[in-house]
Amino acid sequence: MTVTQTKSTTITAYMAALSVAAAALAVSTQMPLPGPLMLSLVAGIVVANTPLSGGETMRAAHAAGRTLLRAGVVVLGLRISGADILAVGAAGIAVVVLTVLCTYTATEWLGRRLGLDRDLVTLVAAGFSICGAAAIAAVNDTVRGRERNVAVAVALVTVFGTVMMVAVPGAASVLGLTTAQTAVWSGASIHEVAQVAAAASLAGGGVLALAMTIKLGRVVLLAPVFLAASRGRGRPSAARAVPWFVVGFVLAVALRSTGVLPAAAIGAAEGLTTVLLAAGMFGLGLAIRFKELWPVPPAALGLAAASTAVAAGVPLFLVVFLVG
Repeated sequence: MTVTQTKSTTITAYMAALSVAAAALAVSTQMPLPGPLMLSLVAGIVVANTPLSGGETMRAAHAAGRTLLRAGVVVLGLRISGADILAVGAAGIAVVVLTVLCTYTATEWLGRRLGLDRDLVTLVAAGFSICGAAAIAAVNDTVRGRERNVAVAVALVTVFGTVMMVAVPGAASVLGLTTAQTAVWSGASIHEVAQVAAAASLAGGGVLALAMTIKLGRVVLLAPVFLAASRGRGRPSAARAVPWFVVGFVLAVALRSTGVLPAAAIGAAEGLTTVLLAAGMFGLGLAIRFKELWPVPPAALGLAAASTAVAAGVPLFLVVFLVG
């Protein structure tokens, strides 16, 4: 493929992901319950399991979706001020740190006892404790896992994260959690950044900003997790451990905190965030190919289920006692 063809395919891929997001946003105005992020995810899953998924454009759309997702996270920072971060407080920080520590450690411990490939276990531990596919991709830079292990880890974290995306808001309502408790639990437990945004939109107003702040707190902890995964696998690079979109998010929050942004700009950022995150969800959906999930070792499914249980259970216990 020539350079010109590659550029054309890339542009088409970005347009495809953004077009699906725009369509999902339009449909959600008539069907508000699923939300544009969920609709985009479903569209991606449908495409991924049809012959369309084999085209160069759809393969490029998966990569484009991940970039758009990260861009959406950066723009999301314009909706969060320093006051929102201060609202997390010591309790929120404790929930984030303890959840990541318990999930990563428990997953590594159980994976070894189940006899699973060490690299697969580490990829699952990173993805389920930090930020899903993005963490898996980052940690794989040092793990150098086989393609099969990476595909299984990404598929598992996407599927189980999608289940959590729906289950957490419903469970929070049944348990009678406050808005703050729901937000912290969502941000501390659900695997993917976009999944947290979707869950927060299902949970109702007032949840999104705090949930995403908590979630990005987990993403920042990708740095120590990267270093932990690097032990015995060569010399890690700490600089590569902090994703660019985390830096962008922090800078955007700092800009918002100055108070110089007009209300119109903040409102525009809200709409742009939704479109970018929806496009990212479409890209995530393109990674869920049922044929690649089969046959998944039963032990791997068990590890994913256990890791999800820890990621959900630890912060739920903590928010009940620490967050009002």
